[in-house]
Amino acid sequence: MKEFKLPKSDDEKTVLKTIRIKYATLKKIEEVSKESDLSINRVINECIEFALNNLDNKPFQNKN
Repeated sequence: MKEFKLPKSDDEKTVLKTIRIKYATLKKIEEVSKESDLSINRVINECIEFALNNLDNKPFQNKN
């Protein structure tokens, strides 16, 4: 798996979307945000990008 790095911010078009995340996950994100001096929003976006770029190439299977 590739190493997760928090790059410098760049200007990119964004949209506003409300999501729900686990409280424990938010606390971890807040810690990373504080330690890296990046906004919570930036950390969340970088985590999502990293996850999407490192997904297994196998198609998702419905587990019903």
